[in-house]
Amino acid sequence: MDVIRYVANKNRNYKRFHVDFTYFSYKKDSGSDRFPFTMNVKGGGFLTFEEIKNNEEINEFINKGNYNLGLLGYTDHSQIHCSIVADTAAMILKKFGYSEHDIELAKIAGYMHDIGNAINRTHHAEYGGLLADGILKKTDMNIKDRITIVSAISNHDESTGGAVDLVSAALIIADKTDVRRDRVRSEKGKAAFDIHDRVNYAVTQHKLKVNVDKKTISLNLQIDESICTMYEYFDIFLGRMMMCRGAADMLGATFKLMANGSKVL
Repeated sequence: MDVIRYVANKNRNYKRFHVDFTYFSYKKDSGSDRFPFTMNVKGGGFLTFEEIKNNEEINEFINKGNYNLGLLGYTDHSQIHCSIVADTAAMILKKFGYSEHDIELAKIAGYMHDIGNAINRTHHAEYGGLLADGILKKTDMNIKDRITIVSAISNHDESTGGAVDLVSAALIIADKTDVRRDRVRSEKGKAAFDIHDRVNYAVTQHKLKVNVDKKTISLNLQIDESICTMYEYFDIFLGRMMMCRGAADMLGATFKLMANGSKVL
């Protein structure tokens, strides 16, 4: 006779599971009318952004990477930056009407995108992709989603990457447009500012606008030119802004940059 076997095995890392039913042919044991009856409960469904954001290993990689960059004189790359990138990437895709599934993938990639800084700043995008792959393999995320996130993280740096799909495009725009004064580390005195500090500190206002009807993504900045000249700003950010242009094109949109009320890109 055929009976249902349930095999129980709870996923310890994530509090979500589904039941796997396996059928087998039962043969009566000698002297017993009993048959095996076990339940298989294993990770299933979709890994959520909240689970990623609360993952201890991911947050330790972010914290270590941010600490390392602080020693090298870089601006803030903490959980604050990662959360902003995740939220902005989600906002972009939501405005353009992409699915909740795509939005969740963009948020996850956005939050994890800088974990490679824990290994080294050079090629941190590629290192981050490899780290993300290892971390996500331990979860119940399906292969296609995992590869999408790994690819987005691996291609987010302007020196080696570029937009390859809608998730990576949203991540790139969200990351490169996070330009703000409070990314400059508070422990640094102004006398110790390098050009990267100055171009961020000079931004007194910033806003990213998505116009669905006109299919434009616009970064509007107010820059204090007594701190940073427009030439210095573009010397640092032109490559990043051009990368945003390519990413916007992937989304069927046009990227625009406004500085002090004037269109510059």
